[in-house]
Amino acid sequence: MLDRDGPVPIYKQIAELIHEQIRRGELVEGDAIPSEAEMEAEYGVARPTARRVARELRELGLVRTVQGMGTFVGDGTVYRPRRKPPLYELMAREVAERIERRELKPNRPIPSEKSLMQQYGVAKVTVRQAVGLLRDQGYVFTVPHRGSYVCAPEDWPDRPGDAVRGA
Repeated sequence: MLDRDGPVPIYKQIAELIHEQIRRGELVEGDAIPSEAEMEAEYGVARPTARRVARELRELGLVRTVQGMGTFVGDGTVYRPRRKPPLYELMAREVAERIERRELKPNRPIPSEKSLMQQYGVAKVTVRQAVGLLRDQGYVFTVPHRGSYVCAPEDWPDRPGDAVRGA
């Protein structure tokens, strides 16, 4: 499919394949093009080559990149929402559920950064995003150099339909 020994650079060949999918209507306004990781796996190219593909398609005016979300067909006025929330949001939701079930008690620490990193197989920055979200929502407070602790139940966010919280 790709001519690795020919005069046309690989990134241009891949960009042309994606361009052809757009022309045929297989990829339409708002659809995500393959991610860098998907291009690496599908075409056996390095990450910089995959980046060049997206740049080439942007320069042709066929796609728009939205940081943190991906590269989408069109001028950026339409793109599909994420199909699943980012991992840090899922982590925060699971910890919040443990707090609401009273598995994690008020004024007691939540699991450490290290244990959350191991449990979810993520980097420290992802754990910190999850804890930041929990803090913004009112589930935890952080004491510098000590850790994050569960807030009192009256500080937790109200859930739709909650008249009174169960103990």
